[in-house]
Amino acid sequence: MKAVIQRVSSASVTINNIVKGKIGSGLLILLGMEVSDTEEDIEWLSGKINRLRIFSDENGAMNLSVADIGGELLLISQFTLHANTKKGNRPSFIKAAKPEIAIPLYKKFISQLEKDLKKPIQTGEFGANMQVQLINDGPITIIIDSKNRE
Repeated sequence: MKAVIQRVSSASVTINNIVKGKIGSGLLILLGMEVSDTEEDIEWLSGKINRLRIFSDENGAMNLSVADIGGELLLISQFTLHANTKKGNRPSFIKAAKPEIAIPLYKKFISQLEKDLKKPIQTGEFGANMQVQLINDGPITIIIDSKNRE
């Protein structure tokens, strides 16, 4: 699993001119699933995201997690994170999980995030054409790959 995590002041996702999910201060997570992802990837990545200390404490140092600040999460599925651009100019998405694999992983990831954060999260809609708006706070953007746990 690959995740692009952005610390935001606010974010929302709109589908067919209807706001599907909206958050205030917290994290916008763009998530790409690949064929080889497992429950272990889900648990590890969710835990990592929830414990990621990228919010400022009273001294202005990044020492607080999204849970510490009572922040919110907006999760958006994005298979294009697994684009391979090695050959030519048209990206290949061969590593991205097909819907029959990705949808159950996405649903399990939502459940795991909610369990770890101890509250409901906001989401987009798997496979939909979505318009995502955000105010990146910092800007702070982190990329995490569950296959590269350095």
